[in-house]
Amino acid sequence: MPPIRSVLVANRGEIALRIVRAARELGIRSVAVYSDADRVAPHVLEADEAHPIGPAPAAESYLLGDRIIEVAKRAGADAVHPGYGFLAERADFAAAVEAAGLCFVGPTPDAISAMGDKAEARRRAEAAGVPIVPGLADPAADADEAARAAAEIGFPVLLKAAAGGGGKGMRVVRDPAELERAFEAASREAAAAFGDGRVYLERCIERPRHVEIQVLGDAHGNVVHLGERECSVQRRHQKLIEEAPAPALPADVRGAMGDAAVRAAKAVQYRGAGTVEFLYHEGDFYFLEMNTRLQVEHPVTELVTGIDLVQWQFRVASGEELAFTQEDVVFRGHAVECRITSENPGAGFLPSTGTVSHLEVPSGPGVRWDGGIARGLEVSLHYDPLLAKLIAYGPDRAMAIARMARALDELVIEGVETSAPYLRRVMDEADFRAGRLSTAYVDEHAELLAAAPSDDELLAAALAAALLEEEHRNRHRAPRIGAHSEGVLSAWRRGAGPWEADG
Repeated sequence: MPPIRSVLVANRGEIALRIVRAARELGIRSVAVYSDADRVAPHVLEADEAHPIGPAPAAESYLLGDRIIEVAKRAGADAVHPGYGFLAERADFAAAVEAAGLCFVGPTPDAISAMGDKAEARRRAEAAGVPIVPGLADPAADADEAARAAAEIGFPVLLKAAAGGGGKGMRVVRDPAELERAFEAASREAAAAFGDGRVYLERCIERPRHVEIQVLGDAHGNVVHLGERECSVQRRHQKLIEEAPAPALPADVRGAMGDAAVRAAKAVQYRGAGTVEFLYHEGDFYFLEMNTRLQVEHPVTELVTGIDLVQWQFRVASGEELAFTQEDVVFRGHAVECRITSENPGAGFLPSTGTVSHLEVPSGPGVRWDGGIARGLEVSLHYDPLLAKLIAYGPDRAMAIARMARALDELVIEGVETSAPYLRRVMDEADFRAGRLSTAYVDEHAELLAAAPSDDELLAAALAAALLEEEHRNRHRAPRIGAHSEGVLSAWRRGAGPWEADG
């Protein structure tokens, strides 16, 4: 595998910009692609060159693997980095990249296929001695087979798409009478999301923690893990906050989970950066799935290990052997990541659209901003709502949270609703601060979802408070002949606008 000299980044937004920057630091020329909606996006402007690939809808641009490979060859790229999402976990795309004589910056097509099929991944993990959640070994043929399996396993059960993750094609079933309808709904959703309607079934573990292990492997058979990440603060299986290391995780569990992740990766001869995800509950952990790509939350691992995962993706893809062993990996401090999305938590996380009219990015000690937005950029419904990632690092968890709170206070995004106000409230919440977490955290702290007051509402409240205070003072003040009786608010003209004062 020759060194990579030029790479096409088959993605958009903050991850495309992250890859472009890593490539530049390694002296690798970067080629961006963009849809009509992303013509002036930051990743396009930052890359060494950029090429259009189609209209705004992803199905007509970023999901067209053949077109992307054609652009890569025309631009003289010798590698393709898929980032995450879109084509990142498509084995057929990875195979097509290699068939075109290009290097795919990621695992082999076989590894993607093995771990992309959730039922096959369970089999591989179990064969490698990794604990799995009790359930079907193969997808259920129909709702009747699923019902028989559920009766044997015991309710509640979890229906899951065999061909993908991210919460799509997933249903919790607590009552046997609900199973047939849930099975059909999960199958339809899986078919729409992944082109594969197969569904399998496993026991539903109530209120677990979602803990994942970062792994890194090379083409020479070496695999190490880079510690765990806590990803329990999530909504409908979509993560909102991640941190490393996981708080209050017993040392023996941490070690056993890391060893299990390495065994799972070696079971598919894993090459590159990947993540093995687990459910942790009352001292036990179970294999959930393996994501054969870079994760959104990779920065927290980079900050506590000092290892640049994107650069190592390039190095491994070029054939380099890992320069460190498991014993060399040292963990220092604590890091927290908040996903800044174009959603309104106070309205049930409804998507928000608009144009970014003003942007102020936080900075200062221990703060990192991985953003894909800029002033003037239109936020549409065509893509994932992730706008940026805000990451804070400190010598311990308390300082990391304090820095995140300060950074969220400094962050200003106008023109579109974001998740930032909700995330700021979480930073002050007692259970979060104490590390009392589970995948039910968001639902169990619904009070945090209340919509934050607007600037106009805050101004109106302040004015009302001032009027009440003035009335109270006048009522308890002895009258003085010749004194001004209207008080300080007389400077404001009656009938004028809310903040229009006399000269």
